[in-house]
Amino acid sequence: MTLSRPVRPSASFDRSHTTAIELDNVTFGYDRTRQVLSGITMSVPRGQVVAIMGGSGCGKTTILRLIGGQLRPSEGRVVVAGRSVPDLDRDGLYALRREIGMLFQFGALFTDMTVFENIAFPLREHTDLSDQMIRDLVLMKLNAVGLRGAAGLVPSALSGGMARRVALARAIALDPMLALYDEPFAGLDPISLGIVGQLIRKLNDALGITSVIVTHDVYESLKIVDYLYFVSAGRIIAQGTPDEVRASTDPFVRQFVDGEADGPVPFHVGAPPLAEEFAVHAG
Repeated sequence: MTLSRPVRPSASFDRSHTTAIELDNVTFGYDRTRQVLSGITMSVPRGQVVAIMGGSGCGKTTILRLIGGQLRPSEGRVVVAGRSVPDLDRDGLYALRREIGMLFQFGALFTDMTVFENIAFPLREHTDLSDQMIRDLVLMKLNAVGLRGAAGLVPSALSGGMARRVALARAIALDPMLALYDEPFAGLDPISLGIVGQLIRKLNDALGITSVIVTHDVYESLKIVDYLYFVSAGRIIAQGTPDEVRASTDPFVRQFVDGEADGPVPFHVGAPPLAEEFAVHAG
């Protein structure tokens, strides 16, 4: 896979920094009564693919928003390529975001643009490249995800798997130093899921970037990632390499990996005993 790099505006972020992302004792809450993250500490080495896994509402997407500077931690440090994200001014934050490719859940393509124009959009916004150069780069990105022949289609004409691959091509349009994926496998059939997973791994290695994947899909993640963090109730409760996760006897990891109903993660949200509820209403 051969991909050329576009001319980009200058940025103050060191792509050679050995640690791409570092979260140190990060706590975040939307208000005093709603604590989302508590004491999150994680490190993502440059060039690796790292997964953040956990049940719905555990704080996974909030971590991505802290990395991208959409949110500021209540406590702790969020560092990307050696720079403290909460301490960046407006220009610094925009420079950081130009270095981040984002694949949103379900793709979030512009519905009134063709596939070609969706991928050309960040190139036109953030570079001074000629139309011919943009055309060549867009076709190269589409070729990398196997969709060069779909350049003229609109998103409504695409299958779910095709749309996710277009979104992936757009996420890497500027050859970012960091790619963030929010549930990239959600809603995909097994074939499309496998294709998207392998593309994430191959593009990460071909472009020399770093990837963070928020996902529920244990099986696919174990095939492509270098390291996994498991989050529950806003805390990291387990972590390890794919081999360590497969061999783990930790009750939470086993429940999550095996998809078991019974375990540390309860099926029922906390509530009084059902008999008490009925007694109250009967009275």
